[in-house]
Amino acid sequence: MPSLIWDMPEEDNCVYLTFDDGPTPGITEWIIEELAKYDAKATFFCLGKNAEQYPDLHKLIVDNGHKVGNHTYSHQKGWSMSLERYIEDVEFANSILHTDLFRPPYGRITPSQAHRLSEHYNLIMWDVLSRDYSQIVSPKTCLRNVTKYVKSGSIVVFHDSYKSYRNMRYALPRTLKFLHEKGLKCQVLEI
Repeated sequence: MPSLIWDMPEEDNCVYLTFDDGPTPGITEWIIEELAKYDAKATFFCLGKNAEQYPDLHKLIVDNGHKVGNHTYSHQKGWSMSLERYIEDVEFANSILHTDLFRPPYGRITPSQAHRLSEHYNLIMWDVLSRDYSQIVSPKTCLRNVTKYVKSGSIVVFHDSYKSYRNMRYALPRTLKFLHEKGLKCQVLEI
């Protein structure tokens, strides 16, 4: 199976914040404002349908020095569909997103999908999952899920979606403050 990237080399005290499922009106702008307070950069794994529906938000991400990754067009459960259909969904998203980064929804991908996609994309996973999307996780636990495990080189997952906003709204500003105090700088993923 092709290489999946779970974290980055531990150099330069960098951390890689990522946001899945957006862009989402009201939430993506708020995230960008919070990141700006710490001169932090992030990678947004966008759904093609959301970037298509909200092109100004997609542009806002890029215009603020952040990077865009592909998270499929419509958040497909790839393990339950044909290889051809999955690749078609990813490529349709990329006709909008124009990126060489891909993250599979739910963090699940079949070996054949990974093999085909790795011909054109860097397959990005993570080593720190905030679980901000879970309604049974409290905002404080969401924060602890990040601060307990993050280290130089970590790829951290948050979501810019309505479902995750309660937890992410609490955890992101505190995560940024924590990283700043630890001397860790937030950068975009460059592979």
